[in-house]
Amino acid sequence: MKKLAKVLAAVLVLSMILGVGAVSAFADGKLVLGTSADYPPFEFMYLNENNEMVYGGIDVAAAGYIAEQLGKELVVENMSFDYLLVALAKGDYDIVMAAIEDTPERENAADFSDPYYTDMPAMILARAADAEQYKTLKDFAGKVVGAQTATTKEDIVRNDMEGAELVSIQNINDLVNQLVYNKIDAVVMDGAVAMSFAESNSDLVVVEASSELGEAAPYCVAVAKGDPKGLLPGINEAIAKMMEEKVMDGFIEAANALKDSGEAIEVSVDAPEEG
Repeated sequence: MKKLAKVLAAVLVLSMILGVGAVSAFADGKLVLGTSADYPPFEFMYLNENNEMVYGGIDVAAAGYIAEQLGKELVVENMSFDYLLVALAKGDYDIVMAAIEDTPERENAADFSDPYYTDMPAMILARAADAEQYKTLKDFAGKVVGAQTATTKEDIVRNDMEGAELVSIQNINDLVNQLVYNKIDAVVMDGAVAMSFAESNSDLVVVEASSELGEAAPYCVAVAKGDPKGLLPGINEAIAKMMEEKVMDGFIEAANALKDSGEAIEVSVDAPEEG
């Protein structure tokens, strides 16, 4: 991964360009997507052939398809995962797509579309040198296990990994760095993301205990509570067409190719300012 310092300026400039007029953008023919671009292969940033920082990933491609079906131009904005639904409720975004599941708790803050994709089950990433220690979830008693803030993976650590100490961090890349540098013992994340990190770093592996984590929940598009912009019917129609046309396989293949090319860039975003 490239160092964050090399891309901060580009990220800030891009955020400024994409962020202008976000509240009223839908009325101006744009669909503003809020996402957390630290989660390959679902959402990430990369340098295109023109050496420009752009967004890519499965969710970004699916959002582009939905926007096209709605007759809108997609605009992407980046924010830490745990603030996405807050910003959505404020009207900063029209939709949120960030490998996000529909849960009862989240339904208090947003409404959700029909499912558009189901990932592999959640997995546990650990250092390869320690992998033999983790055959079952009981083996994490007394260990420090990380999860991204405000995700269902925190619940897995709290509820399924008895005796483990939870460490929550906003950015998934920061969590993985903590693991690499022996600050924590493992990280729970979505399956495809765990596999992505394991494939790109031979010092990391998905451990055997992952098989106990159960089935994955599907991902959905989030809109503001009550769907004040009336987006859900059109979004659900677009998702149904996306499933019918079987274009998701192409989105996955393209996202994995970009990720595996080495062009994906480590990105971090601070919490939004108050007010």
